[in-house]
Amino acid sequence: MNDCWVKNAIKEIDADFQRSADTHLIRLTINDFPGISLYLKDESTHPTGSLKHRLARSLFLYGLCNGWIKENTPIIESSSGSTAISEAYFARLLGLPFIAVMPACTAPRKIQQIEFYGGRCHFVENSSQIYAASEQLAKELNGHYMDQFTYAERATDWRGNNNIAESIYRQMALEPSPIPHYIVMSAGTGGTSATLGRYIRYQGHQTELVVVDPENSVFFDSYQQNDKAIVAECSSRIEGIGRPRVEPSFLPGVIDRMMQVPDAASVATVHWLETMLGRKVGGSTGTNVWGALQLAEEMREKGEKGAIVTLLCDSGERYQHTYFNPHWVAENLGDLSPYREKLLGLR
Repeated sequence: MNDCWVKNAIKEIDADFQRSADTHLIRLTINDFPGISLYLKDESTHPTGSLKHRLARSLFLYGLCNGWIKENTPIIESSSGSTAISEAYFARLLGLPFIAVMPACTAPRKIQQIEFYGGRCHFVENSSQIYAASEQLAKELNGHYMDQFTYAERATDWRGNNNIAESIYRQMALEPSPIPHYIVMSAGTGGTSATLGRYIRYQGHQTELVVVDPENSVFFDSYQQNDKAIVAECSSRIEGIGRPRVEPSFLPGVIDRMMQVPDAASVATVHWLETMLGRKVGGSTGTNVWGALQLAEEMREKGEKGAIVTLLCDSGERYQHTYFNPHWVAENLGDLSPYREKLLGLR
């Protein structure tokens, strides 16, 4: 291993982090939930536009410090888009070739952004094929398969500074309810929910971690049935979350509760959030917020007060041809009106 190159690579990543600011915590005031505040941790403001920027940084540092990434090592990743965009950014920062293995149905905007950062895309027909294809490419090119689905939960230091959980609690410190009643997170790799759940327990907070899961994903059924062998044939229509298999980074033991969210509810919430925020957000944010609103209803019925924090994972600009395209919505999701009416009734 070229120690000098590795040291410089780590220094480049640390310098990039030093240039970055923390992401904002946005408070939504909904009059129908008196005494209950909803907060969105806005991860769309990272340089690569999503929550996955944190993961990509951690995965590169993990690979460098483990001796897996060397000078000129090709980087291969299986991804539905956002992780690949962020990894392409860091690969370009270090002068490394990058290949993203992804389903052919991935949003065109995501493909364009990967290519913008100098990466290239290798397409498969079904999301279940990305794992084997990534391993094969890494073998053929003598490269490093980053494998976010295995290493997401261990690459991030959940005890130390600068993880997303520590950031949330620090930003909540001056709020009326500084310790959230709930933190709501959707699962893709399972890495972020693992970081949140571990940190909550490590710090002794009374917060409950609720993980929300879209349709065509196995995480919810696996959690309910305590069965990690469950697989699905279909791919999730909410890009970035939901998986056809239970990923190694998914840790059910750190989760207090799971909820399944209909895809139509996720997309209806995306449209509603545009009226609340004045900008578009991605589908996983819709899943998160729909789950948070259901918890707010439960709290109101029980007479409870407090805070609910969830994540704004990425911008909706990447999904103009899907979630914001009426024809795609009608063809793939059908009628959103029952969910829209419920959301529009909120003050």
